[in-house]
Amino acid sequence: MASARPNEEEETSARTALLDAAERLMLSDGYAAVTSRRVGAEAGVNPGLVYYYFGPKDVLLVEVFRRSATRMLERQTEALASEQPLWSLWELIRDQTNTALNLEFLALGNHRKTVRAELKAFSVRFRRMQFAGLSKVLAEHGVDTQLWPPEAVMLLMDGVSRFLLEEDTYGLNLGHTQTVAVVERLIRELEGERRVRRRPTVADGPRKGTPQGKPLRGRRLADEPRQQSRPLE
Repeated sequence: MASARPNEEEETSARTALLDAAERLMLSDGYAAVTSRRVGAEAGVNPGLVYYYFGPKDVLLVEVFRRSATRMLERQTEALASEQPLWSLWELIRDQTNTALNLEFLALGNHRKTVRAELKAFSVRFRRMQFAGLSKVLAEHGVDTQLWPPEAVMLLMDGVSRFLLEEDTYGLNLGHTQTVAVVERLIRELEGERRVRRRPTVADGPRKGTPQGKPLRGRRLADEPRQQSRPLE
């Protein structure tokens, strides 16, 4: 009797191809472009296979989200455990492909209750991981977490990244360079210059120099011994 394994492998391959196609369509044309016909055409298969493997459209969209969410959890875990977690986390949330996909899911969640429920459940888990990881990082650097709560720092970093991307989508970039410079200056005060970088993404362009201005309250932490510094005070 022939083994069922080849059929299982073919099914996995077909499902992956359809999920890849749906994700590409969301990034290029928005979530409204994810139809059985277009997903099938993008994957180069019969559109009927979309319903065969996933059923209703919402199931396909939830599966695309879950796969993306799993990747993000893995990448965030790696970032927080890296040699320079603040730099790694900042680069991760600025990944243009990932942020653009998240924005599509946020927009989709306003119209699909099933997707909205998935977004909420994942976001709670994801954010708690961020808060816990950032709390440890800031404490190791001697930052006053009463003055600079990890929750607020994380939301400020994430919020800046999302806002800049939103403006980029319609060609507005006034003040973007200066804003990124401020965030990276504060990160540099804690972790120094970026030493080991991840693989480049579409978000990466030519790296521009950032001014060595004074940190908040006028203290030049770069001139103080590392173990005595209290950045952001």
